[in-house]
Amino acid sequence: MAFVTLAAKLCKTDGRVTRDEIDALKRVVSFPEEARAEVGAIFDAAKADSAGFEPYARQIAAIVRNDMVMLEQILAGLVQIAAADGTYHSGERDFINRVAREFGFSREQCMRIEHTYIPAAVPDEEDPYEILGVSRDATDEEVRKAYRNIIKDFHPDKLVAKGMPEEFHELGAKKTSEANIAYDQIKKERRLS
Repeated sequence: MAFVTLAAKLCKTDGRVTRDEIDALKRVVSFPEEARAEVGAIFDAAKADSAGFEPYARQIAAIVRNDMVMLEQILAGLVQIAAADGTYHSGERDFINRVAREFGFSREQCMRIEHTYIPAAVPDEEDPYEILGVSRDATDEEVRKAYRNIIKDFHPDKLVAKGMPEEFHELGAKKTSEANIAYDQIKKERRLS
């Protein structure tokens, strides 16, 4: 329910809640038919409430604890909802960045997640450092560690073992492929072996 509240507060950041955003919420999170009315009531109440979203982001972070893969999937769901109406407003971007901070993600990691789900936000040539979620001044070891963490956390076999839905397996394959390409580019640039 904390996610539904976050989603509602995100949807209203650009001044209007669209059918596309609500449909995206339904695609991101599956609810049993008997719970839909309750979920709708929670969404509507959160949308009307002027309180901030930070307590809900903290609640999710506390529940999920240090499972960065799950936190990334939750953040990715919010990004998909924000972009569902065809635009990614600055208010939505700010909201996503603030949630990412509450979850413990760096700005670079948040940008990588945004670029995964909002192709229009990706420059013509993606920055391999952004893909790995590190800054250009990261040490060679920090780059290797970021690369290894993505490969470890998003390998499709690991997602299957965690019981993640099929759409997350496809995302895992995409993320590991992007990480491999980015790491190869950085290795060439830095002449690493």
